[in-house]
Amino acid sequence: MPAASSAPRAQRLFVVLAGFFIANAIIAEFIGVKIFALEDTLGLQPFEWHLFAQSGSLNFTAGTLLWPIVFIMTDVINEFYGRRGVRFLSWLAVGLIAYAFLFAYAAIALAPASWWVGAARDSGVPDLQAAYAYVFGQGLWTIAGSITAFLVGQLIDVRIFHSIRKRTGERHIWMRATVSTLVSQFIDSFVVLYIAFVIGPQHWSTGLWLAVGSVNYGYKVLAAIALIPLIYLMRRMIDTWLGKDLAVSLKREAARD
Repeated sequence: MPAASSAPRAQRLFVVLAGFFIANAIIAEFIGVKIFALEDTLGLQPFEWHLFAQSGSLNFTAGTLLWPIVFIMTDVINEFYGRRGVRFLSWLAVGLIAYAFLFAYAAIALAPASWWVGAARDSGVPDLQAAYAYVFGQGLWTIAGSITAFLVGQLIDVRIFHSIRKRTGERHIWMRATVSTLVSQFIDSFVVLYIAFVIGPQHWSTGLWLAVGSVNYGYKVLAAIALIPLIYLMRRMIDTWLGKDLAVSLKREAARD
């Protein structure tokens, strides 16, 4: 019998999931340059945390809005297309992220039109070239840390997901999705900061690295738990769209992968 993944409807679904997965990963990389204050965004009083002899408030990169979605997408793709599907998309995403930054740097290097540099002066941006370069020209250490952490996290996620799946079968999707995400996000949270800010030119202290990493991880834990219903919703929608027989066959193939 032909593989379920070769069915036209299954192939179209893979393309759609892959598109959202890669788009979210690339967007998260580029918007991550902005640091936002969670308390001010929600209209709450500032919350002061104290960890590892460090203190601060709840400030995160804007990329944290999308990374939990990326890891939820990872689990959904894992459920229907197995390890090969996730690994393929993870490596493809890394390549396309690097490709996107390559052309961002190329665009920064282009000589700006003289009139364009000061075109937004009345809006409070005296030098558009400098603003453009600052927003899109993220440091190489930050890019390297983010890409490395993303890839390592993905590979760990897929391994844990399938390890739990072998023991639980089709039951307890919340367990394999949540545990795999929590472990992979733990690695991701600390690896990216270590490469970008400890090894990188800012040379953070160990205490600062552990404190900021812990706060970031805490945010991702809450996000992962909050998004558990989304996994079930997406699974139900996909099951309905594929049809029961094709959905079951696809998941069985993924489990054998």
